[in-house]
Amino acid sequence: MNKYIAELLGTFWLVFGGCGSAVLAAAFPELGIGFAGVALAFGLTVLTGAYAFGHISGGHFNPAVSVGLWVGGRFNSKDLVPYIIAQVIGAIIAAFALYLIVQGQDGFSGTHAFASNGYGDLSPGKYNLMSALLIEIILTAVFLIVIMGSTDRRAPAGFAPIAIGLALTLIHLISIPVTNTSVNPARSTGVALFAETAALGQLWLFWVAPIVGAIIGALIYKGIAEET
Repeated sequence: MNKYIAELLGTFWLVFGGCGSAVLAAAFPELGIGFAGVALAFGLTVLTGAYAFGHISGGHFNPAVSVGLWVGGRFNSKDLVPYIIAQVIGAIIAAFALYLIVQGQDGFSGTHAFASNGYGDLSPGKYNLMSALLIEIILTAVFLIVIMGSTDRRAPAGFAPIAIGLALTLIHLISIPVTNTSVNPARSTGVALFAETAALGQLWLFWVAPIVGAIIGALIYKGIAEET
């Protein structure tokens, strides 16, 4: 049970820290952190969360990562569904906490997009479904390759969270304008529940694309890294 709680807490931290930076700080008058700040916030949540909980649960914090590691032979199938459930619950709790916080601002007028993911009219740069699908698949595949490579027993020990956190930062720097960056179905689900847009109607893509990308990335790494 401890590893499931660790996944819940780690995913909570990722969503609260990453999406919280987008909701509360990205466009703050004059001192907003912008896209670069949000990207860094997501990377820092994974980095710190992995050091805090990685030795307990492996530090997935993402259903796509859990699926990818399972496909790559790094994760026990009996834990797959419980991990995903814990991750989604953690994301929803984090989004709900943010929802309560934003209502405390003077002049609160609604949650609006609430850091949710989307394509078409819901994309920050108005990118279409195909662009969103491709970028989410490609970036999640690369993310899994980085995760599997940095946690390989042949990789330098103790540095995996840094590599993974920096990879997630780079992923956000690339794709925030396209989809507001998901690569994580739990993260997408949590905030979509509280957004005042059609985010829930587009949520399917942010489950399908990251999971497909994770499977592709896991298979690529498994294929090229097999010891001879």
